[in-house]
Amino acid sequence: MLRSALRPLAASINVGRTAAGGAAKRGMASTNHAALGLAIGGKEVHGFVGAVGNTPLIRLSKLSEETGCNILAKAEFMSPGGSIKDRAALFLVKDAEAKGLLKPGGTVVEGTAGNTGIGLAHVCRSKGYRCVIYMPDTQSQEKIDLLRMLGADVRPVPAVAFDNPQNYNHQAKRHAESLENAVWTNQFDNTANREAHIKTTGPEIWRQTDGKVDAFTCATGTGGTLAGTVRYLKEISDGRVKGYLADPPGSVLYKLVETGKAEREGSGSITEGIGQGRLTANLAPDLDLLDGAFHIPDAESIKMVYRLLDEEGLYVGASSALNVVAATEAAKRLGKGSTVVTMLCDGAYRYQTRLFSRVWLQSKKLDSAIPEHLQKYVVLP
Repeated sequence: MLRSALRPLAASINVGRTAAGGAAKRGMASTNHAALGLAIGGKEVHGFVGAVGNTPLIRLSKLSEETGCNILAKAEFMSPGGSIKDRAALFLVKDAEAKGLLKPGGTVVEGTAGNTGIGLAHVCRSKGYRCVIYMPDTQSQEKIDLLRMLGADVRPVPAVAFDNPQNYNHQAKRHAESLENAVWTNQFDNTANREAHIKTTGPEIWRQTDGKVDAFTCATGTGGTLAGTVRYLKEISDGRVKGYLADPPGSVLYKLVETGKAEREGSGSITEGIGQGRLTANLAPDLDLLDGAFHIPDAESIKMVYRLLDEEGLYVGASSALNVVAATEAAKRLGKGSTVVTMLCDGAYRYQTRLFSRVWLQSKKLDSAIPEHLQKYVVLP
């Protein structure tokens, strides 16, 4: 089943093979980053678009020592727009341009919990498009402020379920349809999102680890990062690399992967932009490629936010911390000596008035989850 699921991708990946000890060994897939307009090594790049991609792969020393494994994390907070969503945003806009849906002076409309909107706002600024963002009114003020500073027309709306016509995604779609020369990029079900990670994230991880990666894990909102990266790594490794979903409370995906039933686990999460109540078109084709899932409680995520700051000097958000918790779980499952890669999605500065606020932590009953020696970082009232 795995090989048949991967067959469509195999035709699109240029794989070299070299003889070694009488056995054929799979080489590295070639990705034409220059043709995609993405950063390559230390060469000059062109503008915002050229700077997207090729983020560093950081070894998390303390956690690697604790597990006896190599815990590695892609520093997506170093992307020019500050998050992993720059990749998807760029590919979504390029896809619309290639299909003739977006012409000069046009408008990009999206429903987003924040980071995709920020990435789109950057891409739109660099390409001369207008940008309209619909988002749940539960998102951090830092994200809303940044979007407006980037020139986006931000429209916070009540957070309602996807099956409600007033869901932010449906409102974004209707607004785009009401405009001339406008496109709803549809990040959840437009597979250009997933393609971004097949073409960039997966190949980067393979190259940066010299092919010595045993597992990849991350959370999913749209499904693009997890599906695209796992699909690429499965194909290039002949199925050897494991793929695991990391899921917050309130999402149905953990149960879907583990039991086949889309049942909600927990009641909600402090994390933003991850977890899902349905199976998206980005994730659906590759769901069967996943080897398992980890349910990560908020208490573990918030503790890891503070640990990463204290032990690694990394100031990252809760979704990044959740990913790292999942990476340590994957390492324990695979055993000592394994190499596990995950994503540091964005920096904590987009959430700092929450994550480092005593009042907010107490309101979420998470203040006690932070060990005593890390309480010194709770610096906001």
